[in-house]
Amino acid sequence: MDESLPDLGDLEHEVMQLVWANGTVTAEVVREQLSRPLKESTVRTVLRRLEEKGYTTHTVDGRTFVYQAAAPRGHVAAKAVQRIVDWFCNGSMDEVLVGMVDTAMLDQKKLRALADKVAKAKAEAKGGKK
Repeated sequence: MDESLPDLGDLEHEVMQLVWANGTVTAEVVREQLSRPLKESTVRTVLRRLEEKGYTTHTVDGRTFVYQAAAPRGHVAAKAVQRIVDWFCNGSMDEVLVGMVDTAMLDQKKLRALADKVAKAKAEAKGGKK
């Protein structure tokens, strides 16, 4: 996955949500699940653009392209947050988190849960490196 993925349009975002939700998809599956009616050729174009942007990859089953996400939703979201942190706070995640607490986006309970998740992820990362 590219470190600096380009932004997504509304339709691309909706398609990516379907890709992440389904694991693997064809253009027909996406077309059937979209909130608006589109031609399959339009959906194929969107999926191809998502691949060009680095969001999806595909395999071929017979003559059908089967798409999957190039990275999990959480990884893509983390990269997007990092861009925001870099843009507005010169890379200071501390400044963002303090701002989130100051504006009541994160309360003490959420902060404790987040700290627990971070500690667990660090422990798992250390355990996996041995």
